[in-house]
Amino acid sequence: MKIEPFGELAVRVIFGDRIDPNIQQKIKQFTSFFDRQPFDGFIEYVPAYTNVVFYYDPCRVAAYGQQSLPAQQQVADYLLRLSERMTGEKKQEKSRKTVHIPVCYGGSFGPDLKEVAEVHHLSAAEVIVKHSEPEYLVYMLGFAPGFPFLGGLPEELATPRRAVPRIKIASGSVGIAGRQTGVYPLDSPGGWQIIGRTPLPLFSPAADPPTLLAAGDLVKFDPIAEPEYRRMKESR
Repeated sequence: MKIEPFGELAVRVIFGDRIDPNIQQKIKQFTSFFDRQPFDGFIEYVPAYTNVVFYYDPCRVAAYGQQSLPAQQQVADYLLRLSERMTGEKKQEKSRKTVHIPVCYGGSFGPDLKEVAEVHHLSAAEVIVKHSEPEYLVYMLGFAPGFPFLGGLPEELATPRRAVPRIKIASGSVGIAGRQTGVYPLDSPGGWQIIGRTPLPLFSPAADPPTLLAAGDLVKFDPIAEPEYRRMKESR
């Protein structure tokens, strides 16, 4: 584990240099351990594929910490001590939460499904089966509030982004970009290959928490027909 400055108001803790479920698990364990004993002046942390960034209020850190040390050094020292304490304790493996997300594939909801199928010499039905079979790991949220970057896409479905991004992609759209799959939580521009859409809201500002998913969760896509999509959408 490596700790380094990240600008003037944050510290980054690096756990590895590749996208790997084991590294994500270490990040999840560390942030869960930190949740039970945050430092004074802590604002928020942001997990990513290989690291997590801790943001802080330097005035509060200085007020409650050692006056002789810069706030950034105090935060880095605290996180290092926390990692040492966590290493000394017996690690308790928590089961991951699995979230089922219904998806209506193809048609107007998945305009790129046919193209993805053609690229891989598959039928549209085969793409749907291959995409909905795995359990995907949420490595991080980013790009837009609640947008999950999911790992575990079958290699035979890996597809480059669109050469020309769309100006607007509807919220709930399920897409593929390279070896990743994800879901757009809001209407936004984007260049992912869109193969379906879910009626579930992934971001609800008034909810607690506001995002349906969190880093470390598992996602299972469940194919549904358009009438079921319409029914679920109207009931929300």
